Amino acid sequence: MTDTTEKKRSAPKPSRLRIGRRYRPSRLEGPYDALVIGSGIGGLTTAAMLSATGKKVLVLEQHYTAGGYTHAYDRNGYEWDVGVHYIGDVGQHPTMTRKIFDFISGHQLHWAPMDEIYDRICIGEEQFDLRAGRQNFIDELTKHFPNERENIERYLGRLNEVAKSMQRLALEKLLPSWCTPLARLWRKLRDPSWLNKTTREVLGEITQNEKLISVLTGQWGDNGMTPAESSFIIHALIAKHYLYGGYYPVGGASKISETIIPQIQASGGEVFTYATVETVLLDGNHVRGVRMSDGTEIEAPLVISGAGVFNTFEKLLPQSASERLGYTRDLKTVNRSMSHLCLYIGLEKTAEELQLPKTNYWLYTSDNYEKDMQEFLQDSSKDIPLTYISFPSAKDPTFTQRYPGRATIEIVAPANYDWFTQWHEKPWGKRGDDYEALKEAFSQRLLEHLYKHFPHMRGQIDYYELSTPLSTDYFCFYPQGEIYGLDHDPNRFEQSWLRPQTRLKGLYLTGQDVMSCGVAGAMISGVLTAQSILGWRQGAKLMRQVFTSKPEQKGNNEAEGLSKATG
Repeated sequence: MTDTTEKKRSAPKPSRLRIGRRYRPSRLEGPYDALVIGSGIGGLTTAAMLSATGKKVLVLEQHYTAGGYTHAYDRNGYEWDVGVHYIGDVGQHPTMTRKIFDFISGHQLHWAPMDEIYDRICIGEEQFDLRAGRQNFIDELTKHFPNERENIERYLGRLNEVAKSMQRLALEKLLPSWCTPLARLWRKLRDPSWLNKTTREVLGEITQNEKLISVLTGQWGDNGMTPAESSFIIHALIAKHYLYGGYYPVGGASKISETIIPQIQASGGEVFTYATVETVLLDGNHVRGVRMSDGTEIEAPLVISGAGVFNTFEKLLPQSASERLGYTRDLKTVNRSMSHLCLYIGLEKTAEELQLPKTNYWLYTSDNYEKDMQEFLQDSSKDIPLTYISFPSAKDPTFTQRYPGRATIEIVAPANYDWFTQWHEKPWGKRGDDYEALKEAFSQRLLEHLYKHFPHMRGQIDYYELSTPLSTDYFCFYPQGEIYGLDHDPNRFEQSWLRPQTRLKGLYLTGQDVMSCGVAGAMISGVLTAQSILGWRQGAKLMRQVFTSKPEQKGNNEAEGLSKATG
């Protein structure tokens, strides 16, 4: 997902890390029971769940590798993830997230724990740690806010209440659309009144300590909206997700799609890359398949789009159909999420030699998140308000086996797509000196943030390259470079049309726009989509399989050995 900016500015070479099988019309082996557009975690999850019931599913991915935001790429002797910076709820305790990952990967996806301090919030010159475990979390923050223990406990209580409310919201998305008004009324009667207020509003009801509010919301970059704009729902989902620590896939982010694909192939399905869908084919008010960019038509009674609602209803579905079904109107009720920059860094020493942590760093210029963000997006010369630093090679215990003597760092920051629109029509890797100069300027600014907290990194960097919103557009087909699909403001969670089943028979949605952003959120959406397709009886039977499945003895021993090796 990157354009290249390196010291010598050589022409970028495509990544060699490829997951999936290259599409060719001659390789189609229909008929298929379902077609999935996009191989993000939502699409892969839906495909794997349907495949577990014996359905033959074909996944069509326009990129050169499968995985969506869970894919990884290599270049110049290094490997980076593009979106899997850390995952929560996948430790040894049997959470739904862990159970689903185990099931769709055939128990072949393993996780390495990060440091006990999974996130470090740096506000100006102050530093606050988020420590894994409920009591550890409370005790650590109480060191800084000794009079706020009771309020911190109240805050954690509200996180749990949101989790219960989301079960009701998920149920509402599975019910027939004619049940929605009644289901919504039932949910409103059960949900707390503060549930879908803004994050800052809800925390303001808990504590008057503005610094504590800033620390508790220090992960807001995980959803792309500042506390005054985001719904407390998304804040609570993210904060609770990581409360018991962060984890990283052993073997790198690409292991996610690599381990899921065999489950899809087991029932005769496949995951094709370089497979661009041009349009969804209709027969009246039913889908009948898709037409590829090469003109090939692939028929199936079910089409599942993981391409996001804007792509689905503005590009893939004929405009006349989108207007007739009301989706052109519906799209006006939601907004695209934040764009971003990401600096990918390579170093010719190991993470251990460089003393790189397994902790993520969140760097803020001040605790006035809204003001700082607004000023930066209006004027790129202003201080970068949020800088997130991740150390993937330190998190993956097998990294040095694949890349001996090397390490990687990633730095993420917000961006405005408008800063780059003048180069939109130019091809990747050939956008000209002005574009490269702008990227180089941003790269140097981001490196200075790294050096401030890790001064020993200065002079150690062997290679770096910067991705911009144009990279997200080019590789992931998000036209404004949006990283989280839709904005997660309170209005978004009031949209009853954001559900798996569409108004077009046979067309379903999956991925982060259905439920929420993030790998786990998109994966849960994938499960809901599969259940919506299968119906209550078959869906319930499948979920029983998910919660009772166990690895084969060999895989279990491997997992136990790996667990011991990674602590």
